Amino acid sequence: MALPTSILITYGYVLLFGWVLLEQAGLPVPATPILLAAGALSVTEHMHFGLAFASGVAACLVADVSWFFLGKRYGHHLLRLLCRFSLEATTCVRRTHESFGRRGAWTLLFAKFVPGLSIVAPPVAGQTGMRFRRFLLFDALGAAVWVLALLLGGRLFGDLLMRDPSLLNRVGHGGGVLLLAGILIFFGSRLWRRESLLRKLRTARLEPAALKQMLDAGLPIYIVDLRHPLELLTDPFTVPGALRLSPDQITTHSAEIPHDRDVVLFCTCPSETTAAKTAMSLHKQGIDRVRPLRGGFDAWRNMGYPLEPVQPAHPEVVAR
Repeated sequence: MALPTSILITYGYVLLFGWVLLEQAGLPVPATPILLAAGALSVTEHMHFGLAFASGVAACLVADVSWFFLGKRYGHHLLRLLCRFSLEATTCVRRTHESFGRRGAWTLLFAKFVPGLSIVAPPVAGQTGMRFRRFLLFDALGAAVWVLALLLGGRLFGDLLMRDPSLLNRVGHGGGVLLLAGILIFFGSRLWRRESLLRKLRTARLEPAALKQMLDAGLPIYIVDLRHPLELLTDPFTVPGALRLSPDQITTHSAEIPHDRDVVLFCTCPSETTAAKTAMSLHKQGIDRVRPLRGGFDAWRNMGYPLEPVQPAHPEVVAR
């Protein structure tokens, strides 16, 4: 029997546990094929469905609990590092913050079904002060639903495997080629879009020192803090005079943005991608004097420039 089914039969639950653990740790090793194959093999009694389910859920919990405490300890510094390796850095953390802001711990029930959200959700839960017991409950339920869905999906085709044991591998070989091609196309398109966006805005970035000089000179500047309210829980400060608006709010109310002064946007995203994307949207609406702040809020703070305290979001918003 060809790979990967023969290896799964040989190493069984150890392989299943390790493979899921590596994926949940953030490595590019998709666990979906392994879980589907385990579900199919449970029909032939090469694997026990209950043990496969327990192995998958246990791997998820080991990884997620580790991310939770790392997020609680290192906060947005860890999230910035994670998003540097994400091809969706523009929405990587912000989409997770928005989901937690609307749904709280319920986000963990479906996080593993959403690309990008699966890895970022546990550290965001830790960063924003969610109680560990609540996190563990909802994360365990979410992991159980995800693993169970994939195992059942594989089990539905188990009767076909019993009639023709080589069917799963034949489908796997052809599907592997299609999967590889799809992954390459997906990664390539995301990289191209990301680099294209950054190239267009590279020359438009404003240095923190230049913004400081403009503020000291009393120049009228429209400064916008694009960070999500949950990011202010552990760092409740902003640039003096900055307005706190979300990307959706600033683009929706673009008519209120002055055209006769510089508009400076900042966030805490890698390469200022949220600020860059918002700047591109405003450019399309005829607002030309808009510039992302190079290095975002972290660069401003690290240079020791003045900060203005803000009222952070109430932590209970993520503990519902």
